[in-house]
Amino acid sequence: MKRKNKVTMNDIARTAGVSQATVSLVLNQSRNIKLSEDTRQRVISVATELGYDRLPALHTPNNQEEIALLISSLQSYDPFIDAISQARETACRNELLLTVYDYGDDVKLALNFIRQLEKRNCIGIILASPVTTLVDISDFQDCNRIPLVLLNQRDPGLPLLPSFIPDDYANAFQVTKHLIDRGARRIAHIAGESWMEASRQRLAGYQAALQQAGLPCDDRLVRQTNWQFNESFTATRALLELDERPDAIFCASDWLAIGCYQALAMHGVQIPRDMLVAGYDDQKISEQMTPSLTSIELPYGELGRLAVEYLYNQEDAATHVTLVGRMKVRQSSSKDE
Repeated sequence: MKRKNKVTMNDIARTAGVSQATVSLVLNQSRNIKLSEDTRQRVISVATELGYDRLPALHTPNNQEEIALLISSLQSYDPFIDAISQARETACRNELLLTVYDYGDDVKLALNFIRQLEKRNCIGIILASPVTTLVDISDFQDCNRIPLVLLNQRDPGLPLLPSFIPDDYANAFQVTKHLIDRGARRIAHIAGESWMEASRQRLAGYQAALQQAGLPCDDRLVRQTNWQFNESFTATRALLELDERPDAIFCASDWLAIGCYQALAMHGVQIPRDMLVAGYDDQKISEQMTPSLTSIELPYGELGRLAVEYLYNQEDAATHVTLVGRMKVRQSSSKDE
């Protein structure tokens, strides 16, 4: 029988994007050479994921108190980065170390991280998702030695578990009402995937704003996508082919708005003269689009700060924090500009 190839330091180095020498320094716990803590954590995470069998026990310098943030997956352009940045700053102000682990939706890997954290002076774990979602964390229920809170997600089956999430319903209501206040009466909504809690809440908020204004909820004006540019492009073209076109389009993310802009330009529809457009989550690109995109800034930074402070203060109340974002009105919804 062929032996399974053993994981080597070179394997770890290639996957982590560092040199073999760096991997050796990290795994041998050398402190003689200065390496960033992010590099050390990335090497340890990759080594754990690959199943390296000589992984050292994780530790924090001088037994410093620590809060760990375990996130399911994250892209570098994701606005959820704000939550991590603010969590790290809050931890630093309170003389805590914040360590971040990307477990890529691999529960076994996350549980391995937690077992390692139980050997350290870890005072709390933040289990996070970059997308607002409902979760079942029953797999983590045996990990009760360290206090746990949820960030940008909640478990309906565990009402006593603290959670910190943005209010997608209220945010979408706010965006739709803004378009109504700007004179729009036939507002379309380009949504994300229907199975996602974030998509469902944004759709519900959009519909509620229409109902409050006495406007009809026309199903033909709602287009589901998988969050890709090309699907948003196709959805916008379909909206323009309706007998009665919309006069505004609310996109469930700023990235969907890019495809929308492209389709409108192809059909000679000018923003905002012919069509008002609004996005969601206020990514950096929104200010750089032509015209600049009206969007809503999600309160990720504040949520990250509150999650760390909850654990630092060793609170034990069944806290459920839901925060509303802030409208950033720009040229795409302002006919007067």
